[in-house]
Amino acid sequence: MAVKIRLARHGSKKRPFYYIVAANDFAPRDGDFLEKLGFYNPMAPKDSPDRLRLNEEATKKWLAVGAQPTDRVAYLLALLGVIEKRPARNNPQKAVVGKKRAERAEKKAEKAAALSGEAA
Repeated sequence: MAVKIRLARHGSKKRPFYYIVAANDFAPRDGDFLEKLGFYNPMAPKDSPDRLRLNEEATKKWLAVGAQPTDRVAYLLALLGVIEKRPARNNPQKAVVGKKRAERAEKKAEKAAALSGEAA
């Protein structure tokens, strides 16, 4: 059973409030969870103590047994100093055009050149 430390959304429409929970990887976002670890209120001012609270002992226990935090929770844990901040991700291959798309672009350019050659 894979365990994730993630956010479970509560609060009303346009007024989000999140619980930080340890949950089974396959459980629904707002469904069953194993333990409530704290909360995050993005609507509170950034310097407010009611913006983010966490039971650090329980969180460290779950991290020690292999629970994986989601990206947003990892960011919040890094703010509190529970874990180290993750390095920024860099994927230089993301912007490279794939083979099929490049082939289609070549064919389209050839077709356009042939049509413009006929019109002249």
